[in-house]
Amino acid sequence: MQKGFIPMSEAALPTLLVLGAEPPPRLGGLTGRVRIQFADATTLAAQLPSADVLLVWDFASHAVRSAWPGDGPRPRWVHTASAGVDHLLSPELAASDTVVTNARGIFDQPIAEYVAGLVLAMAKDLPGTWRLQGHHEWRHRETQRVARNHACVIGAGPIGLAIARTLEALGITTAVVGRTPRPGVRGADDLGPLVAAADWVISAAPLTDATRGMFDARFFGLMRPSARFVNIGRGPLVVEADLVEALEKRWIAGAALDVFEEEPLPPGSPLWDTPGLLVSPHMSGDTIGWRDDLATQFVEMYERWEAGEPLPNVVDKERGYVRGA
Repeated sequence: MQKGFIPMSEAALPTLLVLGAEPPPRLGGLTGRVRIQFADATTLAAQLPSADVLLVWDFASHAVRSAWPGDGPRPRWVHTASAGVDHLLSPELAASDTVVTNARGIFDQPIAEYVAGLVLAMAKDLPGTWRLQGHHEWRHRETQRVARNHACVIGAGPIGLAIARTLEALGITTAVVGRTPRPGVRGADDLGPLVAAADWVISAAPLTDATRGMFDARFFGLMRPSARFVNIGRGPLVVEADLVEALEKRWIAGAALDVFEEEPLPPGSPLWDTPGLLVSPHMSGDTIGWRDDLATQFVEMYERWEAGEPLPNVVDKERGYVRGA
């Protein structure tokens, strides 16, 4: 044993409560420094008062919103293994002194690559080629160039900015729209004209009271009939019935959704069979090894918290996202 080192008893260690653990996060770097407990939706409320830190590992769970209100102490820090925080920000948590952080930085480039893949797949009709191959049918077609196209990316956080950089590498002129203008980012007042001029409209916005349902019939009516829409932000940003109508009536040429109002998407949803719509199961940011990246990020953040240093990725709980994002 190192001279002068006095081991802490387990009772004296801070308690880290992990919500959701299938598969569990790799937190070996915290061995001997924290007491780790696991919770699910049925046990979370009872365990919150004894936790110093809450790791929301199950990014799809809404258990925090319902479990947070109540008597007793609450964790001083909540970290979610996701970019969005709408699934956990109850009014009581938002009003508390608890610090909330997110996984900003993990998903930026993977999602940008996924969006670029969707753009190329739709422009080059790769889904159609695959369907024809399945029928052993040789049908020559002409496809769309993406160079010299225009894109409007809505959401000026790290994910939106990474999407813009990646699309620009394909020769697509890209405008990024955020809540307020700043160098390289257009303001909300410019959104209508940019959407009307775009060949590709990409949603990378956070879900807040101001953005919920923003992509509706009026919005799709602004788009060109030849334009396509992609949502990798949050499902409730889109009024899904309005998108179905826009595609069925050919107000727009196509769309791709990776996030939905209800997940998993029910088998009976009309979205599955909507013409011109690509459906993927909330996987745009999930590349091989992503869970280990999330765990490594949390361990590094925990070390800063343990040392009393400022945490990165602190969420503005009134706005619902990291400021500057």
